[in-house]
Amino acid sequence: MPASGLSAAALAAWLSALGLTTRVEEHPRHTSVEAELPDSLSAETWREVLDAVAPADRFGLLATRMNGRILWAVVRKSVPTTGDVGGPGHQR
Repeated sequence: MPASGLSAAALAAWLSALGLTTRVEEHPRHTSVEAELPDSLSAETWREVLDAVAPADRFGLLATRMNGRILWAVVRKSVPTTGDVGGPGHQR
C-alpha cells in the first residue's frame, strides 16, 4: 500500500458517492482513477472532491471543449523491497 494509505477502490467509491461517474485503470506501478465532472458543481461538492483526491499520490484536472472536465488521480502500488523492481536501473 502506498504511504498515503489510500486505495484506488476507496477513492473511486468516495467520488461515486458524490455522484460522479468514475473509471479505474490498473497499470504496472499505479492505479488511476478518473471522474467526469459536471459543468456546474457547488462549492461544497468541490471541497469534498478535493478532500477525496488529496491523499492520492498525484491528481489533476483535464478540461477540454470536446471531452468536458475529467478529474484524475494516481495511487502508487506498493513496491517489493527486494528483487528486480522494474529492471536494472530500478533496483534498491
